[in-house]
Amino acid sequence: MTTGRLGYNSVNDRYGLLVSDLWVHSGFHCGEGLEAMVDGKWVPTRMEMCWNDDGSHDWYLVGTPYFCDLEYVRARV
Repeated sequence: MTTGRLGYNSVNDRYGLLVSDLWVHSGFHCGEGLEAMVDGKWVPTRMEMCWNDDGSHDWYLVGTPYFCDLEYVRARV
């Protein structure tokens, strides 16, 4: 598994996985699985997006407290 941190990729409007500030996964798609560090434990999750009434969208990790700003969340694939 590759471990890094999530970062927002403005080129494709998605969150991807960075290791030492290099993209190892340039952008997760909705439904794509990964693991996130939650309270010191690796939790299986998947990337999802919800649309807001104003037409904007927010990314979140299912089954975790992470919603909207996923920058620097520890993750692995």
